[in-house]
Amino acid sequence: MLKINRLLFCIWMSAVALPIVAQQPDAKEVLDRVAETFRKSGGVKISFTVRAPEGSSAGTIRLKGDKFLLEADGAKTWFDGHTQWSYLSASDEVNVSEPTPEELQSINPYALLSLYEQGYRLKMGDTDTPRLKSLYKIVLTATERKKNPQCIILYVTKDTYRPTHISMAQRQGDATVIIIHSYQTGQTYPDSLFVFDKKAYPTAELIDLR
Repeated sequence: MLKINRLLFCIWMSAVALPIVAQQPDAKEVLDRVAETFRKSGGVKISFTVRAPEGSSAGTIRLKGDKFLLEADGAKTWFDGHTQWSYLSASDEVNVSEPTPEELQSINPYALLSLYEQGYRLKMGDTDTPRLKSLYKIVLTATERKKNPQCIILYVTKDTYRPTHISMAQRQGDATVIIIHSYQTGQTYPDSLFVFDKKAYPTAELIDLR
């Protein structure tokens, strides 16, 4: 099952003759803008690659508000805003649960948008290389040593406020990087898309973990 974690954004530099520090936006201001942009995007479809200690994998996630459908590595996860269904094709099993916000952030990168306001110190990072000058870099550091992830780095485009890379480091030292390849907004998704349909998986065993 994919474990999705995250690191955040690249820095703003303008061509006007003011000091660079004066031109940089506040980190929270940028994150607020990212969250607002996402919430106004309607349905969103994202394709991505995850690089983690256990290996690399690719997948897609469809999002609508706090609902999502994640498909990757022979697994599908539906979340309707309250209940989560995780289907593993290898075992033909569906685990049913009611995840906490912290558990959701390991599956859905955009769960971060509801968590960054508490438990993290925010700061803008430096972007010195030419290929990063079109991005903001934001670094989130946990205020408690037992909190996971301990560090999140997010790279976001300056013009659209869309994430391009999300990197997260756990307190155990493991790090995960999510690379976003495509980001389609304005998608129309029925609420039923985010609910497990037993008829589509007639042989699957349901395991209720609630």
